[in-house]
Amino acid sequence: MAMFTKDGTGTGDSRSAAPTGEGTLSIIAAGMKITGDVDTDGVVKIEGRVEGAIRAGRQVLIGRQGEVHGDITTREAVIGGRVQGSIAASERIEIQETSVVTGDISTKAIAVVEGGTINGHVRITDAVQTQARSDSSHRPAASVAS
Repeated sequence: MAMFTKDGTGTGDSRSAAPTGEGTLSIIAAGMKITGDVDTDGVVKIEGRVEGAIRAGRQVLIGRQGEVHGDITTREAVIGGRVQGSIAASERIEIQETSVVTGDISTKAIAVVEGGTINGHVRITDAVQTQARSDSSHRPAASVAS
């Protein structure tokens, strides 16, 4: 949206343009099917069907009727529908009671509501990294005999 003066000419102020980046919300509505990858810096909400990978810089929301056949990469994911593919969330994932995930999950934190289904491996990345660090710090120091 551009700002206009009284004579109808634009002010040239680019700060008044439509928001971009992390503040954006993209919606794939019920009854809509996307074939191909989805890429955004903001939030994507899926009520329809996506056949392809999804990358969202901020958040992926999948509604109860939403379906994804592809991998998801984001900071935070809330899954209410079906996902067939891996999910990598750098911060957290919430698996709601109506969701079915067929694929591996990698995240720092996960919440699974009773009734939610995961068919795959779940890797909590902080726990693995912390364990690796503590294992290396408890090893005895090597000694050299002369």
